[in-house]
Amino acid sequence: MEERIRTKAVTIDQVARQAGVSKTTISRYLNGKYESISADTRERIRDVIEELDYRPNRIARSLKARNSRMIGCVVSDISSPFSSIIVKAINSVCVRTGHQLLVVDSGDDPVRERDGIQGLLESQVDGLIVNTTGQNDKYLLELRGQGVPLVLADRCLSAEGMLDTVATESYHNTYDCIKFLHGLGYRRVGFFTQGNEFVAPRILRYHGYCDAMRDCFGQPGESFQLDLDDRAGCAEVLQRFRGRYPGERLAAFAVNGVTMLHLLQAIQDTGIAMGADFGVCGFDDWGWADLIPPGITTITQDSWQVGERAAELLLERIAGEGPEGPVYEELPNRLTVRGSTVKGP
Repeated sequence: MEERIRTKAVTIDQVARQAGVSKTTISRYLNGKYESISADTRERIRDVIEELDYRPNRIARSLKARNSRMIGCVVSDISSPFSSIIVKAINSVCVRTGHQLLVVDSGDDPVRERDGIQGLLESQVDGLIVNTTGQNDKYLLELRGQGVPLVLADRCLSAEGMLDTVATESYHNTYDCIKFLHGLGYRRVGFFTQGNEFVAPRILRYHGYCDAMRDCFGQPGESFQLDLDDRAGCAEVLQRFRGRYPGERLAAFAVNGVTMLHLLQAIQDTGIAMGADFGVCGFDDWGWADLIPPGITTITQDSWQVGERAAELLLERIAGEGPEGPVYEELPNRLTVRGSTVKGP
């Protein structure tokens, strides 16, 4: 047991648990801030550090020792309006509080995400906001265990509640939307996505969709993946869905705004009339949903609030404030009904 601990990097969490104190107290001890730490507690912490052979991470220590007033942000796709609005909101908080924002676009690539995070840490940012690819959970947990202030924006880890997270509701909003379509008389609903099974909101939305299909329609869910680089292929996927159920009143649910745009292109290319015979709805309202006839029914997310709250929470963590355990904030959305979903005869 002793050998296992010494051959694996010991985290500040382990030191805090064994010493019977908070991580904040350990951090203060490591940075020489002994004013509020009793002599007995200091001695106990010192003994635990020696026993576990704890060696503070160099980058994490530099974060604590030096306040650069820079915040690092890694987003999965800067070209997405959802992500760009989050970044603008984070920057507004940084401007208000006298911080500088450094942004990295991972392109939904886990390797680029890790490299980007490492580069930001080497630039001595005070903390990180990450819109994660969903494929670096272990790495992000290790960073947090080393004392790096870290908040996830929109996308949580595979298990909720393990890191500070600000997100919007996904499961219940999707369930309620599918139930709404059932009430309008649509006979089947297809789930249209751009893939990436690691992204938490998409997973939650798919589960909400499948459960609603089972409970409301008595049917299993059907997922259709769109290749966003193949416009003709998207039209073929849509036609395949319609071809399975000729004559039935169908609807399509888009997992997010990017998928919705490509779904609408496919609808245009195939000459489908939205509304009475073919319903369309999904996540994200980026200002154009009411401009496309007959208007697109959407689950509207407040991405500005996601970015703003993520930045505020990170600044609390940098200041050593906030609850002891991870915070999971889930913001509400709203269903905006337009002409793409109408009640049938």
